[in-house]
Amino acid sequence: MLLKSVTESFAKMIHGFKVAHLTDRVIQRSKRMILDTLGVGLLGTSTEVFYKASQYSKIYTSNISSTVWGQMDFRLPPTYAAFVNGVAIHSMDFDDTWHPATHPSGAVLPVLTALSEALPRSPEFSGLDLLLAFNVGIEVQGRLMHFSKEANDIPKRFHPPSVVGTLGSAAAASKFLGLSLNKCQEALAIAVSHAGAPMANAATQTKPLHIGNAARHGIEAAFLAMLGLQGNKQILDMEAGFGAFYANYSPKVLPSLASHTWLLDQQDVAFKRFPAHLATHWMADAAASVRRHIVTDGAPLPINHIQRIVLRIPDVQYVNRPFPDSEHEARHSFQYVACTMLLDGGITVPSFHKCQINRPQVRQLLRKVELEHPPDNLPSFNTLYCEMSVTLKDGATFTERSNTFYGHWRKPLSQEDLQEKFRANASGMLPCDKVEGLIRIVEKLEDIEDCSVLTTLLKNPVPPQEASDYPACNNSIPESVLKLIEV
Repeated sequence: MLLKSVTESFAKMIHGFKVAHLTDRVIQRSKRMILDTLGVGLLGTSTEVFYKASQYSKIYTSNISSTVWGQMDFRLPPTYAAFVNGVAIHSMDFDDTWHPATHPSGAVLPVLTALSEALPRSPEFSGLDLLLAFNVGIEVQGRLMHFSKEANDIPKRFHPPSVVGTLGSAAAASKFLGLSLNKCQEALAIAVSHAGAPMANAATQTKPLHIGNAARHGIEAAFLAMLGLQGNKQILDMEAGFGAFYANYSPKVLPSLASHTWLLDQQDVAFKRFPAHLATHWMADAAASVRRHIVTDGAPLPINHIQRIVLRIPDVQYVNRPFPDSEHEARHSFQYVACTMLLDGGITVPSFHKCQINRPQVRQLLRKVELEHPPDNLPSFNTLYCEMSVTLKDGATFTERSNTFYGHWRKPLSQEDLQEKFRANASGMLPCDKVEGLIRIVEKLEDIEDCSVLTTLLKNPVPPQEASDYPACNNSIPESVLKLIEV
Protein backbone atom coordinates (compact mmCIF):
# COMPACT_ATOMS: atom_id res chain seq x y z
CA MET A 1 0.00 0.00 0.00
CA LEU A 2 1.33 3.41 -0.99
CA LEU A 3 1.63 5.58 2.11
CA LYS A 4 0.20 9.07 1.83
CA SER A 5 2.51 10.91 4.18
CA VAL A 6 5.66 10.86 6.28
CA THR A 7 3.54 11.06 9.43
CA GLU A 8 1.52 8.05 8.37
CA SER A 9 4.69 6.08 7.67
CA PHE A 10 5.92 6.78 11.21
CA ALA A 11 2.60 5.67 12.67
CA LYS A 12 2.71 2.53 10.57
CA MET A 13 6.24 1.79 11.84
CA ILE A 14 5.25 2.34 15.48
CA HIS A 15 2.12 0.24 15.18
CA GLY A 16 3.59 -2.46 12.97
CA PHE A 17 6.88 -3.34 14.66
CA LYS A 18 6.89 -6.76 16.31
CA VAL A 19 9.37 -8.40 18.64
CA ALA A 20 10.56 -10.50 15.70
CA HIS A 21 11.86 -7.33 14.05
CA LEU A 22 14.46 -6.83 16.81
CA THR A 23 17.97 -7.93 15.87
CA ASP A 24 20.53 -9.38 18.25
CA ARG A 25 22.73 -6.31 17.97
CA VAL A 26 19.84 -3.95 18.69
CA ILE A 27 18.84 -6.00 21.74
CA GLN A 28 22.40 -6.05 23.10
CA ARG A 29 23.01 -2.34 22.49
CA SER A 30 19.68 -1.28 23.95
CA LYS A 31 20.24 -3.39 27.08
CA ARG A 32 23.51 -1.51 27.62
CA MET A 33 21.62 1.78 27.21
CA ILE A 34 18.97 0.67 29.71
CA LEU A 35 21.53 -0.38 32.32
CA ASP A 36 23.47 2.88 31.99
CA THR A 37 20.29 4.96 32.13
CA LEU A 38 19.09 3.21 35.28
CA GLY A 39 22.46 3.89 36.91
CA VAL A 40 22.70 7.57 36.08
CA GLY A 41 19.05 7.98 37.02
CA LEU A 42 19.60 6.42 40.44
CA LEU A 43 22.65 8.63 41.00
CA GLY A 44 20.63 11.63 39.86
CA THR A 45 18.10 11.14 42.65
CA SER A 46 20.76 12.51 45.02
CA THR A 47 20.79 15.91 43.28
CA GLU A 48 19.20 19.20 44.25
CA VAL A 49 17.33 19.52 40.95
CA PHE A 50 15.75 16.07 41.45
CA TYR A 51 14.69 17.07 44.94
CA LYS A 52 13.00 20.23 43.68
CA ALA A 53 11.23 18.41 40.84
CA SER A 54 10.03 15.61 43.11
CA GLN A 55 8.79 18.02 45.79
CA TYR A 56 6.80 19.87 43.15
CA SER A 57 5.36 16.63 41.75
CA LYS A 58 4.00 15.56 45.13
CA ILE A 59 1.07 17.92 44.61
CA TYR A 60 -0.31 15.48 42.01
CA THR A 61 -2.22 12.40 43.10
CA SER A 62 -4.00 9.60 41.27
CA ASN A 63 -5.60 6.21 41.87
CA ILE A 64 -2.82 4.64 39.82
CA SER A 65 0.84 5.29 40.54
CA SER A 66 4.39 4.32 39.64
CA THR A 67 7.70 4.08 41.47
CA VAL A 68 10.13 6.96 41.75
CA TRP A 69 13.54 5.35 41.33
CA GLY A 70 15.72 4.90 44.37
CA GLN A 71 13.05 6.08 46.82
CA MET A 72 11.14 4.31 49.59
CA ASP A 73 7.34 4.40 49.38
CA PHE A 74 7.38 7.41 47.06
CA ARG A 75 4.98 6.93 44.19
CA LEU A 76 3.48 9.34 41.70
CA PRO A 77 0.98 9.18 38.84
CA PRO A 78 2.72 7.56 35.84
CA THR A 79 3.19 10.86 34.00
CA TYR A 80 4.92 12.46 36.99
CA ALA A 81 6.93 9.38 37.90
CA ALA A 82 8.26 9.51 34.33
CA PHE A 83 8.91 13.24 34.75
CA VAL A 84 10.96 13.07 37.95
CA ASN A 85 12.86 9.95 36.83
CA GLY A 86 13.66 11.70 33.56
CA VAL A 87 14.92 14.73 35.48
CA ALA A 88 17.12 12.45 37.60
CA ILE A 89 18.63 10.82 34.51
CA HIS A 90 19.81 14.14 33.06
CA SER A 91 20.46 15.98 36.33
CA MET A 92 24.24 15.44 36.05
CA ASP A 93 24.51 15.25 32.24
CA PHE A 94 25.76 11.68 32.71
CA ASP A 95 23.36 9.95 30.30
CA ASP A 96 24.08 8.43 26.90
CA THR A 97 24.56 10.47 23.72
CA TRP A 98 23.81 9.51 20.12
CA HIS A 99 24.59 10.83 16.64
CA PRO A 100 22.93 12.93 15.32
CA ALA A 101 23.20 14.68 18.65
CA THR A 102 20.68 13.82 21.36
CA HIS A 103 20.35 11.94 24.64
CA PRO A 104 18.09 9.13 23.41
CA SER A 105 17.33 6.95 26.42
CA GLY A 106 16.30 9.39 29.14
CA ALA A 107 13.00 10.39 27.55
CA VAL A 108 11.97 6.79 26.84
CA LEU A 109 12.96 4.43 29.66
CA PRO A 110 11.11 6.28 32.48
CA VAL A 111 7.94 6.09 30.39
CA LEU A 112 8.14 2.32 30.13
CA THR A 113 9.02 1.62 33.75
CA ALA A 114 6.13 3.85 34.84
CA LEU A 115 3.61 2.24 32.50
CA SER A 116 4.73 -1.33 33.12
CA GLU A 117 4.01 -0.95 36.80
CA ALA A 118 0.91 1.23 36.76
CA LEU A 119 -1.25 -0.41 34.12
CA PRO A 120 -2.71 -3.88 34.67
CA ARG A 121 -2.33 -6.31 31.82
CA SER A 122 -2.81 -10.02 31.32
CA PRO A 123 -0.41 -11.41 30.41
CA GLU A 124 2.16 -9.01 31.92
CA PHE A 125 4.41 -6.78 29.86
CA SER A 126 7.47 -8.91 29.14
CA GLY A 127 11.09 -7.90 28.87
CA LEU A 128 10.78 -8.21 25.10
CA ASP A 129 7.73 -5.91 25.13
CA LEU A 130 9.83 -3.33 26.96
CA LEU A 131 12.78 -3.77 24.60
CA LEU A 132 10.55 -3.38 21.57
CA ALA A 133 8.83 -0.23 22.85
CA PHE A 134 12.19 1.20 23.98
CA ASN A 135 13.70 0.68 20.54
CA VAL A 136 10.66 2.12 18.80
CA GLY A 137 11.16 5.27 20.88
CA ILE A 138 14.87 5.38 20.02
CA GLU A 139 14.24 4.71 16.32
CA VAL A 140 11.70 7.51 15.99
CA GLN A 141 14.20 10.00 17.43
CA GLY A 142 16.96 8.91 15.07
CA ARG A 143 14.76 8.93 11.98
CA LEU A 144 13.53 12.45 12.70
CA MET A 145 17.06 13.79 13.19
CA HIS A 146 18.16 12.32 9.88
CA PHE A 147 15.74 14.67 8.11
CA SER A 148 17.90 17.74 8.78
CA LYS A 149 21.57 18.58 8.26
CA GLU A 150 21.34 20.93 11.25
CA ALA A 151 20.73 17.94 13.51
CA ASN A 152 24.15 16.50 12.66
CA ASP A 153 25.88 19.26 14.62
CA ILE A 154 25.96 20.04 18.32
CA PRO A 155 22.74 22.06 18.78
CA LYS A 156 22.51 25.83 18.84
CA ARG A 157 18.77 26.56 19.09
CA PHE A 158 16.69 23.73 20.58
CA HIS A 159 17.84 21.03 22.99
CA PRO A 160 17.25 17.84 20.96
CA PRO A 161 15.84 15.63 23.76
CA SER A 162 13.08 18.20 24.25
CA VAL A 163 12.22 17.90 20.55
CA VAL A 164 12.82 14.38 19.26
CA GLY A 165 12.76 12.95 22.79
CA THR A 166 9.15 14.04 23.22
CA LEU A 167 8.15 12.20 20.04
CA GLY A 168 10.26 9.18 20.97
CA SER A 169 8.48 9.09 24.32
CA ALA A 170 5.09 9.30 22.65
CA ALA A 171 6.05 6.55 20.21
CA ALA A 172 7.29 4.24 22.97
CA ALA A 173 4.17 4.83 25.06
CA SER A 174 1.93 4.27 22.03
CA LYS A 175 3.65 0.98 21.26
CA PHE A 176 3.58 -0.19 24.87
CA LEU A 177 -0.11 0.69 25.21
CA GLY A 178 -1.03 -1.02 21.93
CA LEU A 179 -2.52 2.04 20.24
CA SER A 180 -4.10 1.66 16.82
CA LEU A 181 -2.33 3.00 13.74
CA ASN A 182 -4.60 6.04 13.67
CA LYS A 183 -4.07 6.82 17.34
CA CYS A 184 -0.30 6.43 16.95
CA GLN A 185 -0.51 9.12 14.30
CA GLU A 186 -2.57 11.36 16.60
CA ALA A 187 -0.12 10.83 19.47
CA LEU A 188 2.73 12.09 17.29
CA ALA A 189 0.74 15.19 16.34
CA ILE A 190 -0.09 15.93 19.98
CA ALA A 191 3.54 15.37 21.02
CA VAL A 192 4.83 17.94 18.53
CA SER A 193 2.78 20.61 20.34
CA HIS A 194 4.52 19.62 23.57
CA ALA A 195 8.02 19.67 22.06
CA GLY A 196 10.89 22.13 22.22
CA ALA A 197 13.11 23.85 24.79
CA PRO A 198 15.82 26.46 24.10
CA MET A 199 19.54 25.86 24.47
CA ALA A 200 19.74 29.05 26.56
CA ASN A 201 18.87 26.91 29.59
CA ALA A 202 21.90 24.67 29.09
CA ALA A 203 24.20 24.63 32.15
CA THR A 204 21.33 25.47 34.50
CA GLN A 205 19.07 23.46 36.80
CA THR A 206 16.33 23.79 34.20
CA LYS A 207 18.08 21.73 31.51
CA PRO A 208 17.29 18.36 33.20
CA LEU A 209 13.61 19.32 33.03
CA HIS A 210 13.87 19.00 29.25
CA ILE A 211 14.17 15.24 29.47
CA GLY A 212 11.69 14.96 32.32
CA ASN A 213 9.16 16.94 30.32
CA ALA A 214 9.82 14.88 27.19
CA ALA A 215 9.01 11.71 29.12
CA ARG A 216 5.91 13.20 30.74
CA HIS A 217 4.56 14.82 27.61
CA GLY A 218 5.04 11.65 25.58
CA ILE A 219 2.82 9.69 27.97
CA GLU A 220 0.29 12.52 27.97
CA ALA A 221 0.22 12.54 24.16
CA ALA A 222 -0.46 8.81 24.07
CA PHE A 223 -3.16 9.04 26.76
CA LEU A 224 -4.86 11.96 24.99
CA ALA A 225 -4.77 10.09 21.68
CA MET A 226 -6.40 7.12 23.41
CA LEU A 227 -9.20 9.46 24.50
CA GLY A 228 -9.75 10.58 20.90
CA LEU A 229 -7.94 13.92 20.86
CA GLN A 230 -6.98 14.81 17.30
CA GLY A 231 -4.11 16.75 15.75
CA ASN A 232 -2.71 17.51 12.31
CA LYS A 233 -2.25 14.19 10.52
CA GLN A 234 0.52 15.71 8.37
CA ILE A 235 2.50 17.10 11.32
CA LEU A 236 5.83 15.48 10.37
CA ASP A 237 5.44 16.44 6.69
CA MET A 238 5.20 20.16 7.25
CA GLU A 239 7.73 22.94 7.67
CA ALA A 240 5.18 24.59 9.97
CA GLY A 241 4.86 21.30 11.85
CA PHE A 242 7.89 19.38 13.08
CA GLY A 243 9.99 21.29 10.54
CA ALA A 244 9.73 24.36 12.76
CA PHE A 245 12.46 22.89 14.98
CA TYR A 246 15.13 22.24 12.32
CA ALA A 247 16.55 24.17 9.39
CA ASN A 248 16.75 22.42 6.01
CA TYR A 249 14.05 19.99 7.11
CA SER A 250 13.52 17.42 4.37
CA PRO A 251 11.32 14.54 5.57
CA LYS A 252 10.93 11.30 3.67
CA VAL A 253 8.46 8.45 3.88
CA LEU A 254 10.01 5.59 5.87
CA PRO A 255 10.78 2.26 4.22
CA SER A 256 8.37 -0.61 4.68
CA LEU A 257 8.79 -2.85 7.70
CA ALA A 258 9.97 -5.65 5.43
CA SER A 259 13.00 -3.59 4.36
CA HIS A 260 13.49 -1.57 7.54
CA THR A 261 16.95 -1.37 9.14
CA TRP A 262 17.27 -0.17 12.73
CA LEU A 263 19.44 2.93 13.13
CA LEU A 264 20.82 1.52 16.38
CA ASP A 265 22.09 -1.43 14.33
CA GLN A 266 24.21 1.03 12.33
CA GLN A 267 25.05 3.70 14.94
CA ASP A 268 25.90 2.90 18.56
CA VAL A 269 25.71 5.44 21.41
CA ALA A 270 28.43 6.99 23.55
CA PHE A 271 28.60 6.30 27.30
CA LYS A 272 30.22 8.91 29.53
CA ARG A 273 32.92 8.14 32.10
CA PHE A 274 32.25 11.31 34.08
CA PRO A 275 29.17 13.58 34.35
CA ALA A 276 29.70 16.41 31.88
CA HIS A 277 28.87 17.48 28.33
CA LEU A 278 30.08 14.89 25.83
CA ALA A 279 32.45 17.26 24.01
CA THR A 280 34.46 17.77 27.20
CA HIS A 281 35.43 14.07 27.18
CA TRP A 282 37.77 14.65 24.25
CA MET A 283 39.35 17.51 26.18
CA ALA A 284 39.78 15.38 29.30
CA ASP A 285 41.65 12.78 27.24
CA ALA A 286 43.96 15.38 25.70
CA ALA A 287 44.63 16.97 29.11
CA ALA A 288 45.45 13.61 30.69
CA SER A 289 48.03 12.99 27.97
CA VAL A 290 49.64 16.42 28.45
CA ARG A 291 49.75 15.88 32.20
CA ARG A 292 51.91 12.78 31.76
CA HIS A 293 54.60 15.01 30.20
CA ILE A 294 54.57 17.47 33.08
CA VAL A 295 53.89 15.41 36.20
CA THR A 296 56.12 12.48 37.16
CA ASP A 297 56.44 10.17 40.14
CA GLY A 298 53.20 11.34 41.75
CA ALA A 299 54.39 14.91 42.20
CA PRO A 300 51.78 17.72 42.20
CA LEU A 301 51.21 19.75 39.05
CA PRO A 302 53.75 22.62 38.95
CA ILE A 303 51.11 25.31 38.44
CA ASN A 304 53.52 28.21 38.89
CA HIS A 305 55.74 26.88 36.11
CA ILE A 306 52.88 26.96 33.56
CA GLN A 307 52.88 30.05 31.36
CA ARG A 308 50.03 29.36 28.96
CA ILE A 309 47.34 26.77 28.19
CA VAL A 310 45.81 26.66 24.70
CA LEU A 311 42.70 24.60 23.96
CA ARG A 312 41.88 23.92 20.31
CA ILE A 313 38.22 23.02 20.27
CA PRO A 314 35.10 23.29 18.10
CA ASP A 315 33.15 26.51 18.43
CA VAL A 316 30.37 25.44 20.81
CA GLN A 317 29.36 28.54 22.71
CA TYR A 318 27.38 26.92 25.51
CA VAL A 319 30.40 24.77 26.44
CA ASN A 320 32.69 27.82 26.49
CA ARG A 321 32.59 28.91 30.15
CA PRO A 322 35.90 30.44 31.27
CA PHE A 323 35.02 30.71 34.97
CA PRO A 324 32.10 28.42 35.85
CA ASP A 325 30.24 29.33 38.99
CA SER A 326 28.04 26.25 39.53
CA GLU A 327 28.17 22.49 39.02
CA HIS A 328 25.97 22.84 35.92
CA GLU A 329 28.23 25.47 34.37
CA ALA A 330 31.31 23.38 35.20
CA ARG A 331 29.77 20.39 33.39
CA HIS A 332 29.48 22.62 30.33
CA SER A 333 32.98 24.09 30.38
CA PHE A 334 35.86 22.94 28.18
CA GLN A 335 38.09 25.10 30.35
CA TYR A 336 37.07 23.63 33.69
CA VAL A 337 37.32 20.00 32.56
CA ALA A 338 40.74 20.67 30.98
CA CYS A 339 42.13 22.35 34.09
CA THR A 340 40.65 19.81 36.50
CA MET A 341 42.13 16.89 34.59
CA LEU A 342 45.47 18.68 34.36
CA LEU A 343 45.46 19.37 38.10
CA ASP A 344 44.02 16.13 39.50
CA GLY A 345 44.79 13.52 36.85
CA GLY A 346 41.18 12.32 36.89
CA ILE A 347 37.57 13.51 36.88
CA THR A 348 34.82 11.98 39.01
CA VAL A 349 31.36 12.86 40.30
CA PRO A 350 32.77 14.98 43.19
CA SER A 351 34.89 16.98 40.72
CA PHE A 352 31.81 19.12 40.07
CA HIS A 353 31.02 19.92 43.68
CA LYS A 354 31.13 23.62 44.53
CA CYS A 355 34.16 23.25 46.78
CA GLN A 356 36.13 21.70 43.92
CA ILE A 357 35.07 24.29 41.36
CA ASN A 358 36.21 27.16 43.59
CA ARG A 359 39.65 25.79 44.50
CA PRO A 360 42.33 28.50 44.14
CA GLN A 361 44.52 26.14 42.07
CA VAL A 362 41.71 25.62 39.56
CA ARG A 363 41.07 29.36 39.29
CA GLN A 364 44.76 29.99 38.81
CA LEU A 365 44.87 27.53 35.92
CA LEU A 366 41.68 28.89 34.36
CA ARG A 367 43.28 32.32 34.11
CA LYS A 368 46.02 30.86 31.91
CA VAL A 369 43.61 29.32 29.34
CA GLU A 370 43.19 30.58 25.78
CA LEU A 371 40.86 29.12 23.15
CA GLU A 372 41.38 28.52 19.46
CA HIS A 373 38.78 27.23 16.99
CA PRO A 374 40.52 25.52 14.05
CA PRO A 375 38.36 25.70 10.89
CA ASP A 376 38.56 21.93 10.39
CA ASN A 377 37.23 21.23 13.91
CA LEU A 378 33.50 21.10 13.21
CA PRO A 379 30.92 20.92 16.05
CA SER A 380 29.84 17.33 15.45
CA PHE A 381 30.13 14.45 17.91
CA ASN A 382 31.13 12.26 14.99
CA THR A 383 34.11 14.31 13.81
CA LEU A 384 35.29 16.80 16.46
CA TYR A 385 38.65 16.65 18.21
CA CYS A 386 40.21 18.45 21.15
CA GLU A 387 43.84 19.50 21.47
CA MET A 388 45.72 20.99 24.40
CA SER A 389 49.07 22.78 24.39
CA VAL A 390 50.74 23.70 27.65
CA THR A 391 53.72 26.06 27.54
CA LEU A 392 56.00 26.24 30.57
CA LYS A 393 57.92 29.31 31.68
CA ASP A 394 61.16 27.70 30.49
CA GLY A 395 59.75 27.68 26.95
CA ALA A 396 58.95 23.98 26.70
CA THR A 397 55.57 23.22 25.06
CA PHE A 398 53.66 19.94 25.27
CA THR A 399 50.79 19.25 22.88
CA GLU A 400 48.37 16.33 22.79
CA ARG A 401 45.25 15.71 20.75
CA SER A 402 42.27 13.40 21.27
CA ASN A 403 40.35 12.22 18.21
CA THR A 404 38.26 9.60 20.03
CA PHE A 405 37.81 8.97 23.75
CA TYR A 406 37.08 5.68 25.50
CA GLY A 407 33.29 5.46 25.71
CA HIS A 408 32.65 6.98 22.27
CA TRP A 409 30.86 4.73 19.77
CA ARG A 410 34.15 4.29 17.91
CA LYS A 411 35.80 3.07 21.12
CA PRO A 412 32.93 1.66 23.21
CA LEU A 413 33.09 0.87 26.90
CA SER A 414 33.57 -2.80 27.64
CA GLN A 415 30.64 -4.57 29.27
CA GLU A 416 32.74 -4.93 32.42
CA ASP A 417 33.43 -1.18 32.59
CA LEU A 418 29.80 -0.34 31.84
CA GLN A 419 28.69 -2.55 34.73
CA GLU A 420 31.29 -0.96 37.01
CA LYS A 421 29.94 2.48 36.11
CA PHE A 422 26.44 1.23 36.98
CA ARG A 423 27.62 -0.17 40.31
CA ALA A 424 29.36 3.09 41.20
CA ASN A 425 26.26 5.13 40.33
CA ALA A 426 23.62 2.88 41.86
CA SER A 427 25.37 1.73 45.03
CA GLY A 428 24.82 5.03 46.81
CA MET A 429 21.04 4.67 46.43
CA LEU A 430 20.40 0.91 46.56
CA PRO A 431 21.77 -1.98 48.63
CA CYS A 432 24.29 -4.27 46.96
CA ASP A 433 21.84 -7.14 46.39
CA LYS A 434 19.48 -4.88 44.43
CA VAL A 435 22.34 -3.39 42.41
CA GLU A 436 23.54 -6.85 41.38
CA GLY A 437 19.95 -7.96 40.81
CA LEU A 438 19.38 -5.12 38.35
CA ILE A 439 22.53 -6.06 36.44
CA ARG A 440 21.30 -9.66 36.16
CA ILE A 441 17.77 -8.64 35.14
CA VAL A 442 18.92 -6.27 32.42
CA GLU A 443 21.45 -8.82 31.13
CA LYS A 444 18.60 -11.33 30.62
CA LEU A 445 15.86 -8.80 29.89
CA GLU A 446 14.68 -10.55 26.73
CA ASP A 447 13.91 -13.65 28.83
CA ILE A 448 11.96 -11.85 31.59
CA GLU A 449 8.22 -12.61 31.61
CA ASP A 450 7.18 -9.60 33.70
CA CYS A 451 9.29 -6.46 33.20
CA SER A 452 7.78 -4.74 36.26
CA VAL A 453 10.42 -6.68 38.23
CA LEU A 454 12.69 -3.77 37.26
CA THR A 455 10.69 -1.29 39.32
CA THR A 456 10.59 -3.70 42.24
CA LEU A 457 14.39 -3.59 42.35
CA LEU A 458 14.46 0.19 41.83
CA LYS A 459 12.75 0.86 45.16
CA ASN A 460 15.08 1.90 47.96
CA PRO A 461 14.38 0.36 51.40
CA VAL A 462 16.15 3.36 53.01
CA PRO A 463 14.18 6.62 53.45
CA PRO A 464 15.06 9.42 50.98
CA GLN A 465 16.97 12.49 52.09
CA GLU A 466 15.09 15.09 54.06
CA ALA A 467 14.69 18.66 52.90
CA SER A 468 17.24 19.75 55.51
CA ASP A 469 19.91 17.96 53.46
CA TYR A 470 19.38 20.61 50.79
CA PRO A 471 19.83 23.97 52.54
CA ALA A 472 18.89 25.87 49.40
CA CYS A 473 15.71 23.84 48.96
CA ASN A 474 13.79 24.56 52.14
CA ASN A 475 11.13 26.49 50.27
CA SER A 476 7.72 24.89 50.53
CA ILE A 477 4.54 25.18 48.48
CA PRO A 478 1.89 26.94 50.59
CA GLU A 479 -1.00 24.75 51.76
CA SER A 480 -3.50 27.07 50.10
CA VAL A 481 -1.81 26.53 46.74
CA LEU A 482 -1.71 22.76 47.23
CA LYS A 483 -5.49 22.69 47.67
CA LEU A 484 -6.01 24.60 44.44
CA ILE A 485 -3.81 22.38 42.26
CA GLU A 486 -4.32 18.90 43.67
CA VAL A 487 -5.80 16.50 41.13
